[in-house]
Amino acid sequence: MNTKKVAFLIHNDFQDDEFRQPYDALCQAGFEVTLLGPESDKTYRGKNLRERATSDLGLDAARPADYQALVIPGGYAPDKLRLVPGIAEFIRHFDQHKKPIAAICHGPQLLITADILRGRTVTCYESIAVDVKNAGANYVDEPVVVDSNLVTSRKPADLAPFCEATIALIKGEKYVPNSSVSTRS
Repeated sequence: MNTKKVAFLIHNDFQDDEFRQPYDALCQAGFEVTLLGPESDKTYRGKNLRERATSDLGLDAARPADYQALVIPGGYAPDKLRLVPGIAEFIRHFDQHKKPIAAICHGPQLLITADILRGRTVTCYESIAVDVKNAGANYVDEPVVVDSNLVTSRKPADLAPFCEATIALIKGEKYVPNSSVSTRS
């Protein structure tokens, strides 16, 4: 069986825990994780200065068809990534092909940029909830929401269910939530 490849977006000021925990969980689950940033082989720093991550590949050279899933950590990085040429098309590829997309905290800012939220049910960090609603999404304040190929979460406190739901979706398994989690297929 081929190892599934996961594209993981990074830029300066990513939220440290929202990078580290999903990255480690995906690697431990056996996925091949590729760190994609605006530039290849560049070290990006977390906003709390606890983490550093070096990109494996620049987004200009990355082909979305090479990956089976996409992960977007939060922090200030998603807002910076919105300015990278081609980012919207890169993200839209995953949605058009129903590949899993997992975004936490401010990560849905990139889903807004890609214009893929209309009619979807998602969650996010509370300060961008109005942006998500204005993009046509149904916002809910829950730890994790699965809507078809999208997994979204609000904040670092939600990392455990976010990682569980993301891994289940990438494996093609139905995420079985606990009582505080919403699933929409």
